[in-house]
Amino acid sequence: MDQSDPGTLVSTEWLARHLNDPDLRILDASWYLPDAGRDPRAEYDAAHIPGARYFDIDDISDTRSDLPHMAPPPEKFISRMRAMGVGDGHQVVVYDGAGVFSAPRVWWTFRLMGKTDVAVLDGGLPKWIAEGRDTEDLPPLMRDRHITVQRQAHLVRDVTQVAAASKLGLAEIVDSRSPARFRGEEPEPRPGLRAGHIPGARNLHYRELVNEDGTMKAPDELRAAFEAAGVNLSRPVITTCGSGVSAAILSLALERIGHRDHALYDGSWAEWGMYGDLKVATG
Repeated sequence: MDQSDPGTLVSTEWLARHLNDPDLRILDASWYLPDAGRDPRAEYDAAHIPGARYFDIDDISDTRSDLPHMAPPPEKFISRMRAMGVGDGHQVVVYDGAGVFSAPRVWWTFRLMGKTDVAVLDGGLPKWIAEGRDTEDLPPLMRDRHITVQRQAHLVRDVTQVAAASKLGLAEIVDSRSPARFRGEEPEPRPGLRAGHIPGARNLHYRELVNEDGTMKAPDELRAAFEAAGVNLSRPVITTCGSGVSAAILSLALERIGHRDHALYDGSWAEWGMYGDLKVATG
């Protein structure tokens, strides 16, 4: 049974059925950590799902910030989406080259801008290709399309809000980094950051939410994973990670299980780990 939901996650079968819909827009949001040694733009140019546009997470961001790929200001998001021909009335499907990794970050960015007709492709490009489905290396024809946004401030948290939540226990803080990074036993991939985690945070590695084939686990398994990590799902949740990318996998999973009261800490450990006056927990 196809569990596709055009507001969260759709299957490759769903996308294949709708591939020629005039109001469908597909985005390749592939992004990798530097140590992966992969060039997502070059991979997109070589092969992408037919009609897909390339969404550059590092470029479509707040480049005024010293922090990596912070959410873009609404006016920049509008400008970039218009030029890419993505606008009002479109159903957006976002995928990545890992399965379910960076695409949820773009899903979250659209939600932050008040756009809810957006879903992640379950299993991403690897599943699409494994099933023998078509790819192309041609750039899509893009015509300007009007887009209106309304920023949803409740979906994002800044360092001051997270510090208050940590100190006062206002929300469940859930960190999607690996257990070794969370405990401070492994150095951070970004130089100059302290090791450890936000005091009071729970650890739920994003890989616990994804099957071996790169698809997202079923809602009952997602719920069980949060509960096994000690997360009280009756409370508000703040998701966090290294730089705000894999935290969005947690956000997507929460949405999939019907937990609507969640926000993403955009600065994540790239910000928290940099400031010596913020407390760090280890172990």
